[in-house]
Amino acid sequence: MQELTQGRLRLLADSSTSAVVAGFIAMLTGYTSSLVLMFQAGQAAGLSSGQISSWIWALSIGMAVTSIGLSLRYRAPVMIAWSTPGAALLISSLPGVPYGEAIGAYILASGLIVLIGLTGSFDHIMRRIPGSIAAALLAGVLFKIGLEICGAAEQQPVLVVAMLFAYLLGKRLLPRYAVLAALIVGCLLAGLFGLLDFSEFELQLATPEWTTPSFSWAASISIGIPLFIVAMASQNLPGMAVLRANGYNLPASPLLTTSGLASILLAPFGSHGIHMAAISAAICAGPEAHEDPAKRYTAAVWCGLFYGIAGIFGATLAALFAALPKALILSIAALALFASIIGGLTHAMSEPKEREAALITFLVTASGMTLFSVGSAFWGIVAGLLTLAILNVGKD
Repeated sequence: MQELTQGRLRLLADSSTSAVVAGFIAMLTGYTSSLVLMFQAGQAAGLSSGQISSWIWALSIGMAVTSIGLSLRYRAPVMIAWSTPGAALLISSLPGVPYGEAIGAYILASGLIVLIGLTGSFDHIMRRIPGSIAAALLAGVLFKIGLEICGAAEQQPVLVVAMLFAYLLGKRLLPRYAVLAALIVGCLLAGLFGLLDFSEFELQLATPEWTTPSFSWAASISIGIPLFIVAMASQNLPGMAVLRANGYNLPASPLLTTSGLASILLAPFGSHGIHMAAISAAICAGPEAHEDPAKRYTAAVWCGLFYGIAGIFGATLAALFAALPKALILSIAALALFASIIGGLTHAMSEPKEREAALITFLVTASGMTLFSVGSAFWGIVAGLLTLAILNVGKD
């Protein structure tokens, strides 16, 4: 009991307003980026509203527990998030598959991730990726999010420009609270312009629903294996790269094993998998979250707490986010990632012999291309390492 009290006191002492804001923005960004995909996949597969609500609950609780637990364990901003590429994949692959068999495929995919974690093979791979390539991967993953502020300005120019000016003035006067200033200005203007619509918002607790897993070759091949591949290539790989690019050299094995086991336990309630996060991790691991890198773990802990609250009210989560204008959400996510994009590009170009490889990694990753159902983050790493080998192997 005493240790728990001391831990709480240390968390509060290490926290800052900027860390709480970073945690909230990370949660907001994570949910708004792909929540609609799960509703779309669930409706296409004929799932009930209760099953979809349970799905969101399971993911949210899993992300909350693992993000908080791992961040406190390693005193680093370890962010766990659901598989956005996996949710997109399920839109086409989930319909026509018995739900119990789909749950079995989720368990298979998570079991393979646990196996990778226990063998330590992922750690070996990460050690062989140069720091400049990892930094370029980070910048590429975040670049498209940063670019969204331009599209948002087309939709709501006054709102977005005001948020940008608030951010810039905040950077000049109170750098740690620049993102908070932009968020406050954005919310005030959204309310003033009548862009906030809470008419469909209603508090309602989520109720977990159990589905007994069953296994089939068809579901394993059409859902399980693809989920495993996109999780490793599109989330765990860039997620670890984000931590590394921000100076957190954590072992990958326990992180993968923990998230994989949590995914297995929560699969019968609908969870299609939780994995290392990249974008939300960059928000919590960057200098905007806290000026002291040793205390940025608090941003991830706060994000985990917000995950948990959102999961409890998962049935009304979509209505809450629908109340906020899309331009506001896109803009605040982009502004929160500015520092991480700058840091990634700076580190990527710091080593002269690796600049071409880093540039190609950045371009391929930022392109968003998909080959053989594998996302651009994986191909960015492949292209960068291949370029590095061609230009430098065998040279003195």
